[in-house]
Amino acid sequence: MSRIISIANQKGGVGKTTTSINLAACLAEAGKKVLVIDLDPQGNATSGLGLDKNNLEATVYQLLLGEKRVDQAIAKTAFDNLHVLPTNVELSGAEIELVHFEEREFILKRILADLKYLYDFVLIDCPPSLNILTVNALSASDTVLVPLQCEYFAMEGLSQLMHTIDLVNKNLNRRLSLEGVVFTMYDPRTNLSAQVVKEVRAHLEANIYNSIIPRNVRLSEAPSHGLPINVYDPRSKGSEAYKALAQEVINKEAI
Repeated sequence: MSRIISIANQKGGVGKTTTSINLAACLAEAGKKVLVIDLDPQGNATSGLGLDKNNLEATVYQLLLGEKRVDQAIAKTAFDNLHVLPTNVELSGAEIELVHFEEREFILKRILADLKYLYDFVLIDCPPSLNILTVNALSASDTVLVPLQCEYFAMEGLSQLMHTIDLVNKNLNRRLSLEGVVFTMYDPRTNLSAQVVKEVRAHLEANIYNSIIPRNVRLSEAPSHGLPINVYDPRSKGSEAYKALAQEVINKEAI
């Protein structure tokens, strides 16, 4: 049965989509069957995995509205074991379009019920805001993985997200829990990065992954080529970090 993980942070620019793309690719490289659901209207996870987001046969938007079946919307990538439910800017209209749908918070959950035995992992790349798309993702997920940028306001954004997870757990999805926190954009040359890591480890009573994602030029370049980092530059520090994170996620599954 699939392990469904939302990759979420209400703060933008924290490496959420980068983590979605590269964690998925590294899990697939490790032999796991993986589905990435691009739930961010920017469509960066879609293009980052090599799909043309402006030329899609079907999208998550059409799937949520019931205009397409899930088997029509799933797209193969160039990478073994890795599929995508793609999206583009049309998804930005979902907030208005879904307002009159009954139980609109559970649309994605119903869709994924038909897929739970086809994949080992389903990773949902959430938008950087609390809207109906994020609520759908959290209602459908088992856990939430939080990319946390090593910057001053990181803890503030994390506390907001923890509150959101708690609300969803109490009202919509009793099984939802925190998968863990992964530090991103770590710069060993600055005292600030080390200080953020130290403070979060000291105050957060939750799983914090040992793998820390560094600031890395190759990580920044890879999406423009439509490639995950383990394909674009397998020996880079970014690739090594995401491979290590994937192994931690796999090992947690076995516990």
